[in-house]
Amino acid sequence: MTEVGMRRSSLSTMAFTSVLLFICSIYSCYAQVPLLMWTSDGSNMPHLAQPAAGQTVSGGQLASYLKSALSTAPHNVLIFLQDKLSMEDFTMYGGVFGNKQDSAFLNVESALQTSSSPLVLPALDWSASHSILELFQGELGIPAVQIDPSTLKEIKLNTAQPSLLAVHLPYTAGDQTKELLLKNDAIIGEVLDMLKSQDVPYIAVYTGLKPSRVIEETPVMAGHFVGRSLLQAPSESSVKPPLVVNNTAGQPCILLWADTLLAIHSGNQVDLAENIFSGSANVTAGSVCNETLSRLVLNYRNVLNLQSLRLIFSMRKIFFPVSARNWSVMEQVVLEYDGQRAIFNASGGIYSPAEYSFHCQSVSSAQSPLLVPHSATDNANQWTLSFTDFQIQGFSVTGEDFSYASDCAGFFTPGIWMGLLTSLLMVFILTYGLHMIMQLRTMDRFDDPKGPAISVPQSE
Repeated sequence: MTEVGMRRSSLSTMAFTSVLLFICSIYSCYAQVPLLMWTSDGSNMPHLAQPAAGQTVSGGQLASYLKSALSTAPHNVLIFLQDKLSMEDFTMYGGVFGNKQDSAFLNVESALQTSSSPLVLPALDWSASHSILELFQGELGIPAVQIDPSTLKEIKLNTAQPSLLAVHLPYTAGDQTKELLLKNDAIIGEVLDMLKSQDVPYIAVYTGLKPSRVIEETPVMAGHFVGRSLLQAPSESSVKPPLVVNNTAGQPCILLWADTLLAIHSGNQVDLAENIFSGSANVTAGSVCNETLSRLVLNYRNVLNLQSLRLIFSMRKIFFPVSARNWSVMEQVVLEYDGQRAIFNASGGIYSPAEYSFHCQSVSSAQSPLLVPHSATDNANQWTLSFTDFQIQGFSVTGEDFSYASDCAGFFTPGIWMGLLTSLLMVFILTYGLHMIMQLRTMDRFDDPKGPAISVPQSE
């Protein structure tokens, strides 16, 4: 490597590291993901101005970046889409801090260092990352091809024609995160080596479909209600945009969010919440809503060895004279699959005022169930449903944000009960100790060692 090349690589490394350190030191991540873009060695992109610190890049700005990049950069595009990605992943597992040899992003960092004009967007609106394939398809005029890393050796690219390749990368939070990131980085390295061996110039993009870590800082403004907000925050700071179902007039009428919708049947399980928040109308085909009834239908195909599966939430607005108000009551959760039905009754615990949404951290048909099989002979006994971070609203929907949430957690939680019982036990011990001290009595006569000894006459 020439002295100029070494100097350029060193400056690129320092610039990339400085950007990460600066952004991560002053920037709080909301619903944002990073985006890294670079070109192959010998290819150039036009100089693209880095966004200001703390600025969130919108979908329109991203489209402008991509259009400018493709004006001179190669039209062979690689897109690495990871399920989840945040800037904190680079600071925790990358080479920004500590030993660079222990980095989980060796291939990515090496590619950025060798690229003459890398682009680092630390704060991309994660809703825009979902449309990145569509943006490239629109600019290149060709469909994206999903490639499997196991078939890399079989791929032959024609340098005379543009190509758009997409690689899906998984993500798992917890102890296995670094190990999985290392595997993803190895896959990225294999794909880049394949293009290098075929002498194909390329432009590569690495981003996430949603953030892996969210640090939310919501300012308290005068006149605003301060309390359990959950998902009804304004759309510009909403972390989790819900699934929206519109009525016949095109207005939102049902909202749903769940971190997981786990269904277990015959020892097999599937998370039904993985791909339902993409906005596809086919997912909610068959849903209906009106002033008194809301029926949310989620449609699936080829899951759990079943040709078709429908998960149905049936809600009804009921007026209760005792409270003198309308309530939204979840009557049933129904599974329809291959001509059979499994019915769970939910009216015993899933309810909220009609103006509110319902939220529960855990809704399960197993332990402390809020979902109860309809009958002992029903197919529901063959299923186990478990929803986490579950929130739904079927009435009084005024936009694409949840109303104030009525949570399923009772006031006297296990922690509160433990504190009360411990306090009562300590008060009892203190009261008993004070009572014992107050019962102490001193002797009314003492033996004087200098005087005659006390004699006790003995009677025969």
